[in-house]
Amino acid sequence: MASAKYEPIYKEIKDGILSGQYPYGSFLPSENEYAVRFGCTRNTVRRALSILAAEGYVLPQHGRGVQVILQPLPNRSMFSIGGIESFAEAAKRNNIKTETRLITFEETKVDEKMSIQTGFDTGTELYHIERIRFVEGRAAVFDTNYFMKSETPGLTKEIAEGSVYHYLEDELGMTITVSRRIITAEQASEKDLRYLDLGALDFVLTVSGQVFNSRGVMFEYTQSRHVPGQVCFIEAAIRQKIK
Repeated sequence: MASAKYEPIYKEIKDGILSGQYPYGSFLPSENEYAVRFGCTRNTVRRALSILAAEGYVLPQHGRGVQVILQPLPNRSMFSIGGIESFAEAAKRNNIKTETRLITFEETKVDEKMSIQTGFDTGTELYHIERIRFVEGRAAVFDTNYFMKSETPGLTKEIAEGSVYHYLEDELGMTITVSRRIITAEQASEKDLRYLDLGALDFVLTVSGQVFNSRGVMFEYTQSRHVPGQVCFIEAAIRQKIK
């Protein structure tokens, strides 16, 4: 699937900020420099910069340029609340060593209780996947995913051990568009205590979400349970002044 022209510019700048190439408080190269380097128009560069500004990475300043305003936190993986990003993509961006261990892959059908929890209609056939995510050798995330079978045909254990989103986008041609998320702190469950390296902690940070494709179909419900202290979530907020 062809990527948008601005994506390589967006990715290079974002990776540069997170790696420290563009330190907090510094100014990025000019739009003209990026346009020449990538062989594109300044409007394409501005599109990349506008997304980075909306995500809280940079702040355009009239007459001065574009300033880096994100300060990465050491020893923590950073996940964007506003963006839709797979675990593999987040790991690559954070430059961390990861491993995935699949513990459940089965087919199931939505009952009334599950319908209330996930938002899927009763009777919908799903793939149920559970995976432990290891970060730098530590069991840091317990992922539970429910994928609608009719929207994700051919999903297998082997795919689940790698990147499901890679399969959906590059093999099936799906366009993933929107995710609604809720972030909570919850008491650790029996599975959390069994599979995660919580140490003396008895709670987890939980991110639950419904994910939609370009056809408006909710094809996934996901819940990620994170070990506190190993992760942080970032988002940009824009003040809307009331007149």
